[in-house]
Amino acid sequence: MRTVILSVLMMAATSFSAQDTQSRYTPQDYVTIKNADWTKNATIYELNVRQFSKEGNFKAVEKELPRLKKMGIDIIWLMPVNPIGEVNRKGSLGSYYSVKNYLEINPEFGTEKDFRDLVKAIHQQGMFVIIDWVANHSAWDNPLVKAHPEWYHKNREGNFQPTPWRDYDDIIEFDYSNPELRRYMTDAMKFWVKNFDVDGFRCDVAAFVPLDFWENARAELEEIKPVFMLAEASDRDLHRKAFDATYAWELYDKMHQVIKNKSSVTPMTEGYFAEHLAIFPKEGMRMTFTDNHDKNSWEGTMQSNFGNGLEAAIVLAATFDGIPMVYSGQEAGLSRSLKFFEKDPIDWKKHRFEEIYTKLFALKHKNRALWNGSFGGKMERIKSNHMEQSVAFVREKYGDKVLVFINFSDKPQDFIFETDFDKGTYTNLFTNKIVALPSSFQLKLAPWEYLVLHNSRD
Repeated sequence: MRTVILSVLMMAATSFSAQDTQSRYTPQDYVTIKNADWTKNATIYELNVRQFSKEGNFKAVEKELPRLKKMGIDIIWLMPVNPIGEVNRKGSLGSYYSVKNYLEINPEFGTEKDFRDLVKAIHQQGMFVIIDWVANHSAWDNPLVKAHPEWYHKNREGNFQPTPWRDYDDIIEFDYSNPELRRYMTDAMKFWVKNFDVDGFRCDVAAFVPLDFWENARAELEEIKPVFMLAEASDRDLHRKAFDATYAWELYDKMHQVIKNKSSVTPMTEGYFAEHLAIFPKEGMRMTFTDNHDKNSWEGTMQSNFGNGLEAAIVLAATFDGIPMVYSGQEAGLSRSLKFFEKDPIDWKKHRFEEIYTKLFALKHKNRALWNGSFGGKMERIKSNHMEQSVAFVREKYGDKVLVFINFSDKPQDFIFETDFDKGTYTNLFTNKIVALPSSFQLKLAPWEYLVLHNSRD
């Protein structure tokens, strides 16, 4: 009798175990949104309309689209196109991020027709357009303030609350505990997709707005057409149901730290790199950059922030596991901080950075190892005899391969890289010369010098 009972229990346990394995232990997808196919090898250009030309309008932007397309840009991110508040305005023109009306065009940039024409022109170039969306706060003179004062946070005295971080007294914060605010803001985003055919949004201080708002907004936008959503935040959970891409703030900070302090790369390679590969969802794209409007306006130029290591940082940002971004004027060697509240046009001139970006983005488009998110190849670090000075890795996907070697230090180095797994013949991206890679690769690199090798199955 005891034998029979044990047999029955063992059969039940076996049955339960098989069923349990299927239901409990099978890996589950963390990211549930689907990235649009056109994002798979895309690059981003942050376009500051006010400073992009002497005219500072949409019409002037149209003229430069062929050049941006040739450079390898796929997604044009337009900084906010809405009218700017006048109450408590900063400077003579104000901040783009003090939105006076969510459903109108800033007359400084042109008319509704001008904006429609720009969107069409971007699409005709085979590119896509996202607009900056400011959901956390509005200008003091936004019509919503009078029509729906209950949609805003109040301080202890019962007054509207300027945002408590930094000196942002030209804006007041929304209160997302109100369902009607959520409905309004979602409908406003849908308005721009339906009426102007924009392809998505870059969402300002996205982590300050409740996650469930973004998740629902993304779902409703997808009912209209596939969109691309970029969050100005680095939170992992934003990728789950809401955003395709978040900011790689920490990569920027680590590169800056190593270059400015002339320190070991270990906090970057064994800190940020390792954490990114271990815990960040592969489907989540990290937007990589060496400049943006915040850094340029408030924290110095790309030259002052990265010094002689700037090109090394540009190459790393463009080949790292992520979606690279260029800020207006970087390709022209922008070497000053653009005024934020006044007219201050970029000085356009030929610069080697445009050629560097063009080569890097051409490689990204054709070589699947460098594609974005789950479309691209995983980063595998390549060891060397000088690990504290070298940033070296390989990415591979479907037979396409890219190897990156960077002397991330201010001293010349004689490296010996362990390339036994990557022996073969490659092309030097910047010289087009053929390089035979042995199992032990000896490479002499000057301070901040880099080498990018690639081959493709096709």
